[in-house]
Amino acid sequence: MQVIRKWRNNYFEFSKSQFNGLLVLFTLICVFAIFPPLYRALVPLQPPTSEEQSALLKLELAGVSESAQKGYTNQRSYGSQDRRRVSEKRIPSLFYFDPNLIGQESWQQLGLSEKQAQAILNYRSKGGVFRKASDLKKMYTIRPELYQQLEPFIRMEAVSADRSDRPAQTFQPKEIIMVALNTADTLELDRIRGIGKVFARRIVAYREQIGGFHQKEQLMEVFGIDSLKFQEIKGQVSVDPALVRKININTASAADFKRHPYLRYQQINALIAYRKQHGNYSNIADLNRVAIMTPQLIEKLAPYLIF
Repeated sequence: MQVIRKWRNNYFEFSKSQFNGLLVLFTLICVFAIFPPLYRALVPLQPPTSEEQSALLKLELAGVSESAQKGYTNQRSYGSQDRRRVSEKRIPSLFYFDPNLIGQESWQQLGLSEKQAQAILNYRSKGGVFRKASDLKKMYTIRPELYQQLEPFIRMEAVSADRSDRPAQTFQPKEIIMVALNTADTLELDRIRGIGKVFARRIVAYREQIGGFHQKEQLMEVFGIDSLKFQEIKGQVSVDPALVRKININTASAADFKRHPYLRYQQINALIAYRKQHGNYSNIADLNRVAIMTPQLIEKLAPYLIF
């Protein structure tokens, strides 16, 4: 006790009565902590009597009945919402099919939404063709997990079920030609196999914004042209980089830059501010000194700038 009192006086400012009270409280806490497991060890639990078991069974049956009644009420209240969720999460109905032949209803039966099915039909109406089963995997509307389910049922030469009750459609393939991408108008671009009027207008509009194409791969920057479409049309176009419209970075104003799709407002302001503070740019490497300009962006901009 002398040691405890010495330790208490060194580290805590308690009176004797306060310290005794803490000891009593600590003793009670230990008793309450030890008593329950000690009691369970010394006094085993008695199993419930038959009357108690019967009462418990009645309570459980009453709870089940009440839950069933609530479930029925909720089903009536939210039935329309549940049906809507089920309709949104379409369950595929798999069958053998040819992706070049089936219509929208059949695509929806296979698990696609109405918009996804229409996107594939639009692709086919523009001259797009699935030449092998893996071509379907490249469509952005087909999820990888859905493609895994559909792949065993793809039959490129089979006649789909919905084709028997509609007149046969014949497509006159477009003649394969070579089109100069930087000078062709919409009528010339429409002659490309796989390109329709909509894509032709988008290509011309994007060409005007960017200042011309310096390589074919830039076609994939046009809205709606993915890698599958690009592979289909890349052999029908040619690019002359000499026709690219360039911007003099040392004299251009913000208005000259603002239509270019590679640049944003903050980047344009940073380019002009750096030029005002440090003088003209001497070459493309000077753009690396502008903090907001990344190496990837500088590489994309290089064909469109002169110094």
